[in-house]
Amino acid sequence: MKTSIFILLFVTNFFTANLFSQTSFSVEIKGKGNPILLFPGFGCTGQVWDETVAQVSKTHKCYIFTFAGFGNVKPIEKPWFATIKTDLEKYIIENKLKKSTLIGHSIGGTLSLWLASSNPEWFKNIIIVDALPATAVLMFPNYKGDKIAYDNPQSKNMLEMSDEAFQSMNNQTVQYMSNNKDKQKLIASMMNQTDRKTYVYGYVDMLNLDLRSDIAKIKTPVTILAATNPSLEIVTKTYKDQYKTLPTVNILYAENSAHFVMFDQPEWFLKQIAQILN
Repeated sequence: MKTSIFILLFVTNFFTANLFSQTSFSVEIKGKGNPILLFPGFGCTGQVWDETVAQVSKTHKCYIFTFAGFGNVKPIEKPWFATIKTDLEKYIIENKLKKSTLIGHSIGGTLSLWLASSNPEWFKNIIIVDALPATAVLMFPNYKGDKIAYDNPQSKNMLEMSDEAFQSMNNQTVQYMSNNKDKQKLIASMMNQTDRKTYVYGYVDMLNLDLRSDIAKIKTPVTILAATNPSLEIVTKTYKDQYKTLPTVNILYAENSAHFVMFDQPEWFLKQIAQILN
């Protein structure tokens, strides 16, 4: 009887522990020191931060995230983006990371803004790499905050697209996302590996998020490292318009850079990161 009870308790505890350990991301930890949370962009894994981590992990403890549906991380059900945010808040609390620096690229930068808007006292520094609080404004000229349904013709076409067509689309898209041809291959390989439903529905989640008013709540200093493609004039106007409610922001523009600033201007990028952290 005692043996049976022991086995029952073991099995119950095992499944309970695994139930609560399931999250919408994987985390790799490197280095020692004050914590930095690094969020990659849409369709990418934590590998985009390899060069950054190689430098900053000498003086900081780096938490490198890959989100569900990207890389080898299993996909999750909708809503993808909101679930990631909720799980991250739990992770930050459980691991006592409230004084962290956030570094986020693209949707990872938007996520950083979302976390800081909801938790204004939590973070020490925020570094945004070519990201906006409202991506939909760029996609839809007359954007009025209308929500996009998951079930729409564009999403349907994307879900039904063949693997060959999907990869061809990604291979063409990355040519405009980075000027570094070697890194274009890396980005494309990561995007081609993305779970298709995550790619489609996760993008809808991102477009449905508008933080332009919410970022007024952020009390943490924010630095933006922005690409200058297609032109400095256009980019400057976009960033000033979208970040005008943010109380404390410093926008730095990377010359001759597309979306992946860390790949197109690596020396400049690492220099700015070092200065901010110090």
